[in-house]
Amino acid sequence: MKAATAYIQLENLVHNLNVVRTKAPNSRAWAAIKANGYGHGLLPVAKTLAAHADGFGVARLEEALALRANGIDTPILLLEGFYSAEDLPLLAEHQLHTAVHCIEQLDALERATLTTPLTVWLKVDSGMHRLGVRSEDVSHFIERLNACPNVAKPLHFMSHFGCADELENPVTNTQIAMFTAVTEGQGGECSLAASSGCFFWPDSHLDWVRPGISLYGVSSVSSLTGKELGLKPVMTMTSSLIAVRTAKKGEPVGYGARWVTDRDTNIGVVAIGYGDGYPRVAPDGTPVMVNGRSVPLVGRVSMDMLTIDLGPDAKDCVGDEVILWGEILPVEEIANHVGTIGYELVTNITSRVDLVYT
Repeated sequence: MKAATAYIQLENLVHNLNVVRTKAPNSRAWAAIKANGYGHGLLPVAKTLAAHADGFGVARLEEALALRANGIDTPILLLEGFYSAEDLPLLAEHQLHTAVHCIEQLDALERATLTTPLTVWLKVDSGMHRLGVRSEDVSHFIERLNACPNVAKPLHFMSHFGCADELENPVTNTQIAMFTAVTEGQGGECSLAASSGCFFWPDSHLDWVRPGISLYGVSSVSSLTGKELGLKPVMTMTSSLIAVRTAKKGEPVGYGARWVTDRDTNIGVVAIGYGDGYPRVAPDGTPVMVNGRSVPLVGRVSMDMLTIDLGPDAKDCVGDEVILWGEILPVEEIANHVGTIGYELVTNITSRVDLVYT
Protein backbone atom coordinates (compact mmCIF):
# COMPACT_ATOMS: atom_id res chain seq x y z
CA MET A 1 0.00 0.00 0.00
CA LYS A 2 1.35 3.43 -0.98
CA ALA A 3 0.58 6.80 0.52
CA ALA A 4 0.82 9.93 -1.63
CA THR A 5 2.73 8.99 -4.78
CA ALA A 6 3.14 10.96 -7.99
CA TYR A 7 3.92 8.87 -11.06
CA ILE A 8 5.88 10.92 -13.61
CA GLN A 9 5.77 9.72 -17.23
CA LEU A 10 8.90 11.36 -18.60
CA GLU A 11 8.28 10.42 -22.23
CA ASN A 12 5.19 12.63 -22.19
CA LEU A 13 7.44 15.66 -21.71
CA VAL A 14 8.96 15.04 -25.13
CA HIS A 15 5.53 14.52 -26.68
CA ASN A 16 4.28 17.79 -25.23
CA LEU A 17 7.33 19.74 -26.40
CA ASN A 18 6.78 18.36 -29.88
CA VAL A 19 3.16 19.56 -29.76
CA VAL A 20 4.43 23.04 -28.87
CA ARG A 21 6.84 22.89 -31.80
CA THR A 22 3.97 22.16 -34.20
CA LYS A 23 2.27 25.31 -32.92
CA ALA A 24 5.40 27.46 -33.26
CA PRO A 25 7.43 25.68 -35.96
CA ASN A 26 9.69 28.62 -36.72
CA SER A 27 10.65 29.37 -33.12
CA ARG A 28 13.22 27.90 -30.81
CA ALA A 29 12.02 26.85 -27.36
CA TRP A 30 13.13 27.74 -23.86
CA ALA A 31 11.64 24.90 -21.80
CA ALA A 32 10.55 26.39 -18.46
CA ILE A 33 11.60 24.01 -15.67
CA LYS A 34 11.48 26.41 -12.72
CA ALA A 35 9.77 25.53 -9.42
CA ASN A 36 11.36 22.07 -9.35
CA GLY A 37 10.22 21.33 -12.87
CA TYR A 38 6.70 22.52 -12.01
CA GLY A 39 6.68 19.98 -9.19
CA HIS A 40 7.86 17.11 -11.42
CA GLY A 41 11.52 17.14 -10.37
CA LEU A 42 14.08 19.58 -11.78
CA LEU A 43 16.82 17.14 -12.74
CA PRO A 44 14.72 14.28 -14.20
CA VAL A 45 12.80 16.81 -16.30
CA ALA A 46 15.99 18.53 -17.46
CA LYS A 47 17.75 15.28 -18.33
CA THR A 48 14.72 14.11 -20.31
CA LEU A 49 14.43 17.35 -22.28
CA ALA A 50 18.12 18.21 -22.67
CA ALA A 51 18.35 16.60 -26.09
CA HIS A 52 15.08 18.15 -27.27
CA ALA A 53 14.79 21.71 -25.93
CA ASP A 54 16.90 24.58 -27.27
CA GLY A 55 17.37 25.94 -23.76
CA PHE A 56 15.97 25.95 -20.25
CA GLY A 57 14.23 28.78 -18.42
CA VAL A 58 14.59 28.97 -14.63
CA ALA A 59 13.60 31.51 -12.01
CA ARG A 60 16.53 31.27 -9.57
CA LEU A 61 20.29 31.10 -9.89
CA GLU A 62 20.28 28.06 -7.58
CA GLU A 63 18.21 26.15 -10.13
CA ALA A 64 20.68 26.97 -12.89
CA LEU A 65 23.67 25.96 -10.78
CA ALA A 66 22.03 22.64 -9.90
CA LEU A 67 21.59 21.94 -13.60
CA ARG A 68 25.21 22.78 -14.39
CA ALA A 69 26.45 20.69 -11.43
CA ASN A 70 24.62 17.70 -12.87
CA GLY A 71 26.05 17.92 -16.34
CA ILE A 72 23.38 19.94 -18.12
CA ASP A 73 25.21 22.11 -20.65
CA THR A 74 22.09 23.31 -22.50
CA PRO A 75 21.72 27.14 -22.61
CA ILE A 76 19.96 28.42 -19.47
CA LEU A 77 18.06 31.69 -19.12
CA LEU A 78 17.44 33.34 -15.73
CA LEU A 79 13.91 34.58 -16.37
CA GLU A 80 14.00 37.08 -13.49
CA GLY A 81 17.65 37.92 -13.96
CA PHE A 82 20.20 38.01 -11.14
CA TYR A 83 19.28 39.20 -7.66
CA SER A 84 22.68 40.45 -6.52
CA ALA A 85 25.79 41.93 -8.14
CA GLU A 86 27.80 39.24 -6.34
CA ASP A 87 26.10 36.64 -8.54
CA LEU A 88 27.45 38.03 -11.81
CA PRO A 89 30.76 36.10 -11.81
CA LEU A 90 28.78 32.86 -11.46
CA LEU A 91 26.68 33.80 -14.47
CA ALA A 92 29.83 34.33 -16.49
CA GLU A 93 31.49 31.15 -15.22
CA HIS A 94 28.49 28.98 -16.08
CA GLN A 95 27.56 30.80 -19.30
CA LEU A 96 24.07 31.71 -18.15
CA HIS A 97 21.79 34.03 -20.08
CA THR A 98 20.12 36.66 -17.90
CA ALA A 99 17.13 38.95 -18.07
CA VAL A 100 17.69 42.58 -17.15
CA HIS A 101 14.52 44.32 -16.00
CA CYS A 102 15.55 47.20 -13.73
CA ILE A 103 18.07 49.99 -13.27
CA GLU A 104 19.77 48.23 -10.36
CA GLN A 105 20.70 45.30 -12.59
CA LEU A 106 21.95 47.64 -15.29
CA ASP A 107 24.12 49.54 -12.81
CA ALA A 108 25.54 46.28 -11.45
CA LEU A 109 26.44 45.06 -14.93
CA GLU A 110 28.29 48.29 -15.66
CA ARG A 111 30.30 48.10 -12.43
CA ALA A 112 31.18 44.40 -12.64
CA THR A 113 34.53 42.91 -13.63
CA LEU A 114 33.78 39.72 -15.57
CA THR A 115 35.91 37.19 -17.43
CA THR A 116 33.45 37.03 -20.32
CA PRO A 117 30.47 39.11 -21.40
CA LEU A 118 26.96 37.90 -20.59
CA THR A 119 24.10 37.20 -22.97
CA VAL A 120 21.46 39.68 -21.86
CA TRP A 121 17.73 39.67 -22.54
CA LEU A 122 16.29 43.13 -21.89
CA LYS A 123 12.89 42.56 -20.31
CA VAL A 124 10.39 45.08 -21.60
CA ASP A 125 7.25 45.97 -19.66
CA SER A 126 4.78 45.63 -22.53
CA GLY A 127 1.74 46.05 -20.31
CA MET A 128 1.74 43.52 -17.47
CA HIS A 129 3.43 46.03 -15.13
CA ARG A 130 5.14 43.43 -12.96
CA LEU A 131 8.75 43.31 -14.14
CA GLY A 132 10.38 45.09 -17.02
CA VAL A 133 11.57 48.39 -18.41
CA ARG A 134 8.85 50.86 -19.36
CA SER A 135 8.57 51.69 -23.05
CA GLU A 136 9.77 55.26 -22.55
CA ASP A 137 12.96 53.99 -20.90
CA VAL A 138 13.81 51.21 -23.34
CA SER A 139 16.02 53.32 -25.61
CA HIS A 140 18.06 54.50 -22.60
CA PHE A 141 18.63 50.91 -21.46
CA ILE A 142 19.53 49.80 -24.98
CA GLU A 143 22.12 52.56 -25.29
CA ARG A 144 23.80 51.73 -22.00
CA LEU A 145 23.68 47.95 -22.46
CA ASN A 146 25.16 48.23 -25.95
CA ALA A 147 27.96 50.36 -24.54
CA CYS A 148 28.69 47.95 -21.67
CA PRO A 149 31.65 45.59 -22.27
CA ASN A 150 30.06 43.04 -19.93
CA VAL A 151 27.14 42.54 -22.34
CA ALA A 152 27.52 40.26 -25.35
CA LYS A 153 26.23 41.67 -28.61
CA PRO A 154 23.66 41.67 -30.00
CA LEU A 155 21.29 42.48 -27.16
CA HIS A 156 18.15 40.30 -26.98
CA PHE A 157 14.62 41.21 -25.87
CA MET A 158 11.80 39.55 -23.97
CA SER A 159 8.48 40.36 -22.33
CA HIS A 160 5.59 38.53 -20.67
CA PHE A 161 1.83 38.50 -21.16
CA GLY A 162 -0.60 39.34 -18.39
CA CYS A 163 -3.87 38.08 -19.93
CA ALA A 164 -2.92 35.58 -22.62
CA ASP A 165 -5.13 32.91 -21.01
CA GLU A 166 -8.15 35.17 -21.61
CA LEU A 167 -8.64 34.51 -25.30
CA GLU A 168 -11.01 37.41 -25.96
CA ASN A 169 -9.02 39.97 -24.00
CA PRO A 170 -7.59 42.71 -26.30
CA VAL A 171 -4.72 43.40 -23.89
CA THR A 172 -2.58 40.67 -25.47
CA ASN A 173 -2.68 42.19 -28.95
CA THR A 174 -1.83 45.55 -27.40
CA GLN A 175 1.19 43.97 -25.71
CA ILE A 176 2.34 42.34 -28.95
CA ALA A 177 2.09 45.66 -30.79
CA MET A 178 3.94 47.56 -28.07
CA PHE A 179 6.76 45.00 -27.84
CA THR A 180 7.14 44.92 -31.62
CA ALA A 181 7.33 48.71 -31.78
CA VAL A 182 10.10 49.11 -29.19
CA THR A 183 12.22 46.22 -30.51
CA GLU A 184 11.87 46.83 -34.24
CA GLY A 185 15.20 47.35 -35.95
CA GLN A 186 17.23 46.62 -32.83
CA GLY A 187 18.68 43.31 -33.99
CA GLY A 188 19.05 40.44 -31.58
CA GLU A 189 16.42 37.83 -30.82
CA CYS A 190 13.00 38.27 -29.23
CA SER A 191 10.85 36.14 -26.94
CA LEU A 192 7.28 36.88 -25.93
CA ALA A 193 5.12 33.74 -25.87
CA ALA A 194 4.80 31.40 -22.90
CA SER A 195 2.34 28.47 -22.99
CA SER A 196 -0.78 30.47 -23.82
CA GLY A 197 1.09 32.43 -26.45
CA CYS A 198 2.33 29.21 -28.04
CA PHE A 199 -1.19 27.84 -28.46
CA PHE A 200 -3.41 30.86 -28.96
CA TRP A 201 -1.39 33.91 -30.09
CA PRO A 202 0.67 33.00 -33.17
CA ASP A 203 1.78 36.58 -33.74
CA SER A 204 3.73 36.33 -30.49
CA HIS A 205 5.92 33.36 -31.43
CA LEU A 206 8.92 35.39 -32.69
CA ASP A 207 12.42 33.87 -32.34
CA TRP A 208 11.90 31.98 -29.08
CA VAL A 209 8.87 30.64 -27.22
CA ARG A 210 8.91 29.76 -23.53
CA PRO A 211 6.53 26.84 -22.89
CA GLY A 212 5.98 26.08 -19.23
CA ILE A 213 2.85 24.38 -17.92
CA SER A 214 2.03 22.93 -21.34
CA LEU A 215 5.21 20.81 -21.20
CA TYR A 216 3.66 18.98 -18.26
CA GLY A 217 0.43 18.26 -20.12
CA VAL A 218 -1.65 20.91 -18.38
CA SER A 219 -3.64 23.62 -20.16
CA SER A 220 -2.86 27.25 -19.38
CA VAL A 221 -6.51 28.11 -20.10
CA SER A 222 -9.01 27.08 -17.44
CA SER A 223 -11.78 26.30 -19.94
CA LEU A 224 -9.69 23.65 -21.70
CA THR A 225 -7.81 20.55 -20.65
CA GLY A 226 -4.38 19.55 -21.83
CA LYS A 227 -5.92 16.57 -23.61
CA GLU A 228 -8.06 18.92 -25.69
CA LEU A 229 -4.85 20.63 -26.80
CA GLY A 230 -3.21 17.35 -27.79
CA LEU A 231 -1.08 17.19 -24.64
CA LYS A 232 -0.44 14.23 -22.35
CA PRO A 233 -0.35 14.66 -18.56
CA VAL A 234 3.07 13.92 -17.12
CA MET A 235 1.95 13.55 -13.49
CA THR A 236 -0.57 11.12 -12.04
CA MET A 237 -1.16 11.81 -8.34
CA THR A 238 -2.26 8.76 -6.39
CA SER A 239 -2.71 7.40 -2.90
CA SER A 240 -4.49 4.47 -1.24
CA LEU A 241 -7.51 3.74 0.88
CA ILE A 242 -6.34 3.18 4.46
CA ALA A 243 -9.83 2.63 5.85
CA VAL A 244 -13.33 1.87 4.62
CA ARG A 245 -15.99 2.48 7.24
CA THR A 246 -19.74 2.78 7.44
CA ALA A 247 -21.46 6.07 8.13
CA LYS A 248 -25.09 6.29 9.21
CA LYS A 249 -27.54 8.83 7.85
CA GLY A 250 -27.15 12.11 9.70
CA GLU A 251 -23.57 11.53 10.86
CA PRO A 252 -20.95 14.24 10.22
CA VAL A 253 -17.56 13.40 8.71
CA GLY A 254 -14.33 15.27 9.32
CA TYR A 255 -13.23 18.48 11.00
CA GLY A 256 -15.88 21.09 11.63
CA ALA A 257 -18.69 18.67 10.72
CA ARG A 258 -18.86 20.41 7.35
CA TRP A 259 -20.45 17.45 5.59
CA VAL A 260 -23.25 15.29 6.96
CA THR A 261 -24.31 12.13 5.17
CA ASP A 262 -27.89 12.10 3.89
CA ARG A 263 -28.04 8.28 3.75
CA ASP A 264 -26.27 5.23 5.08
CA THR A 265 -23.07 4.92 3.06
CA ASN A 266 -19.44 3.85 3.05
CA ILE A 267 -16.67 6.36 3.67
CA GLY A 268 -13.17 5.85 2.29
CA VAL A 269 -10.23 7.40 4.09
CA VAL A 270 -7.37 8.27 1.71
CA ALA A 271 -3.76 8.74 2.80
CA ILE A 272 -3.20 12.20 1.35
CA GLY A 273 -3.90 15.67 2.69
CA TYR A 274 -2.72 19.25 2.71
CA GLY A 275 0.59 18.08 4.21
CA ASP A 276 1.19 16.48 0.81
CA GLY A 277 -0.02 19.52 -1.12
CA TYR A 278 -3.61 18.49 -1.76
CA PRO A 279 -5.58 21.72 -1.22
CA ARG A 280 -7.35 22.04 2.12
CA VAL A 281 -9.94 24.30 0.48
CA ALA A 282 -11.16 21.54 -1.86
CA PRO A 283 -14.97 21.54 -1.53
CA ASP A 284 -17.36 18.65 -1.07
CA GLY A 285 -17.95 17.04 -4.45
CA THR A 286 -14.40 17.39 -5.77
CA PRO A 287 -13.93 14.16 -7.75
CA VAL A 288 -11.40 11.40 -7.18
CA MET A 289 -11.16 8.07 -8.99
CA VAL A 290 -11.46 4.72 -7.24
CA ASN A 291 -11.56 1.44 -9.15
CA GLY A 292 -12.49 3.14 -12.40
CA ARG A 293 -15.31 5.33 -11.11
CA SER A 294 -15.54 8.93 -9.94
CA VAL A 295 -16.55 9.47 -6.32
CA PRO A 296 -16.85 12.75 -4.41
CA LEU A 297 -14.61 14.14 -1.72
CA VAL A 298 -16.65 14.79 1.43
CA GLY A 299 -15.66 16.65 4.54
CA ARG A 300 -12.72 18.93 5.15
CA VAL A 301 -9.29 17.86 3.89
CA SER A 302 -6.98 17.09 6.83
CA MET A 303 -3.20 17.33 7.00
CA ASP A 304 -2.65 13.64 6.26
CA MET A 305 -6.02 12.33 5.07
CA LEU A 306 -9.13 13.10 3.13
CA THR A 307 -12.48 11.33 3.05
CA ILE A 308 -14.60 10.25 0.11
CA ASP A 309 -18.14 8.93 -0.23
CA LEU A 310 -17.82 5.48 -1.79
CA GLY A 311 -21.57 4.90 -1.80
CA PRO A 312 -23.82 2.44 0.04
CA ASP A 313 -23.04 -0.50 -2.25
CA ALA A 314 -19.29 -0.01 -2.46
CA LYS A 315 -17.01 -3.05 -2.63
CA ASP A 316 -13.77 -1.06 -2.36
CA CYS A 317 -11.14 -2.36 0.04
CA VAL A 318 -8.30 -1.05 2.15
CA GLY A 319 -5.24 -0.82 -0.10
CA ASP A 320 -7.13 0.09 -3.27
CA GLU A 321 -5.52 2.85 -5.32
CA VAL A 322 -7.08 6.31 -5.43
CA ILE A 323 -6.27 8.72 -8.27
CA LEU A 324 -6.39 12.41 -7.32
CA TRP A 325 -5.52 13.67 -10.82
CA GLY A 326 -3.91 12.33 -13.97
CA GLU A 327 -4.81 11.02 -17.40
CA ILE A 328 -8.29 9.81 -16.42
CA LEU A 329 -8.99 12.78 -14.13
CA PRO A 330 -7.54 16.02 -15.52
CA VAL A 331 -5.83 18.26 -12.99
CA GLU A 332 -7.64 21.17 -14.65
CA GLU A 333 -10.94 19.66 -13.48
CA ILE A 334 -9.70 19.53 -9.89
CA ALA A 335 -8.42 23.09 -10.16
CA ASN A 336 -11.81 24.30 -11.35
CA HIS A 337 -13.51 22.70 -8.35
CA VAL A 338 -10.99 24.22 -5.98
CA GLY A 339 -11.02 27.66 -7.60
CA THR A 340 -7.36 27.71 -8.61
CA ILE A 341 -5.23 26.70 -11.60
CA GLY A 342 -3.47 23.47 -12.47
CA TYR A 343 -0.11 25.19 -12.05
CA GLU A 344 -0.70 25.59 -8.33
CA LEU A 345 -1.73 21.98 -7.76
CA VAL A 346 1.28 20.40 -9.44
CA THR A 347 3.83 22.82 -7.98
CA ASN A 348 2.42 22.60 -4.45
CA ILE A 349 3.14 18.92 -3.83
CA THR A 350 5.44 18.57 -0.86
CA SER A 351 8.64 16.66 -0.25
CA ARG A 352 6.88 13.72 1.40
CA VAL A 353 5.15 12.81 -1.85
CA ASP A 354 7.07 9.95 -3.45
CA LEU A 355 7.98 10.77 -7.09
CA VAL A 356 8.17 7.60 -9.18
CA TYR A 357 9.59 8.02 -12.68
CA THR A 358 8.49 5.84 -15.58
